[in-house]
Amino acid sequence: MPGVPNVCLRLPTGGGKTLLAAHTVAVAGRHFLERDYPVVLWMVPTNTIRVQTAEALKKPGHPYRAALDDAFDGRVSVFDASEIAQIRPQDLTERVTVIVITIQSLRTTNTDGRKAYAHSENFEPHFAHIPADTAGLERAENGGIKFSFVNLMAFHRPLVIVDEAHKAGTALSFDTLAALRPACIVEFTATPNTDPRSGSNVLYRASAAQVKAAQMIKLPIVLTEHPDWRAAVHDAIETRARLAETAKADPRYIRPLTLFQAQDKGQEVTVEVLKQFLIENENIPAEKIPGGFHHHG
Repeated sequence: MPGVPNVCLRLPTGGGKTLLAAHTVAVAGRHFLERDYPVVLWMVPTNTIRVQTAEALKKPGHPYRAALDDAFDGRVSVFDASEIAQIRPQDLTERVTVIVITIQSLRTTNTDGRKAYAHSENFEPHFAHIPADTAGLERAENGGIKFSFVNLMAFHRPLVIVDEAHKAGTALSFDTLAALRPACIVEFTATPNTDPRSGSNVLYRASAAQVKAAQMIKLPIVLTEHPDWRAAVHDAIETRARLAETAKADPRYIRPLTLFQAQDKGQEVTVEVLKQFLIENENIPAEKIPGGFHHHG
């Protein structure tokens, strides 16, 4: 999007991306947007994470909420996607307002996405003081400004936080975001999109070792290099088996898990290739491989 700053911070899983995103609201809002109370559209990959993130941002004392309360003297409103109709005009001008949604909820290919673009009388109070000739807003058939969520965001020009949202199974669409007229986009991810045309603009990378050195990861990290992916997968399975034996001596029920991240379609080690290797070479029954086996976008 021409003229819209779009940057990506690459951080390892468990590296505190969401906490940094919470601190980003004040930094970007004041030093770039120069607004006392920015409107923030916080995008996440799934509805489960959406609910979890919204709950954490609402909870007094939670580190995510504390970052916002400290920066904005407690003048903070957080809305889950299901609560958008509850947003009042003063929330968008007198407080920092964070709206947590999934990227899918803006796609016109599904019902929720179509709702975001549809005229709704719920939003009429927001548009009462917006001049009828305001540019950049979608019009209704009668030529008036459409009272839609997308138009409301386009008028306020939100700070867009992208918290791993591209993992939703399809690439983050800049066409989708363009309708919102964002003032700035800041993405946090462990796996940036590397497409040369639509990929992430990685401004800074932090390795797992750097994050651990800064004491931001409390769990031990043990790395072993392997000559190829098959050896890495085999060793991971062997390691899990050893840990399972060790765990038997613990009075608590501990079941070690192995998590494999397959490559995207078109690359060498796709979900199908990895699953076939586990079944045929490692003799793992198909039913032991969880149904959650899916593609990362």
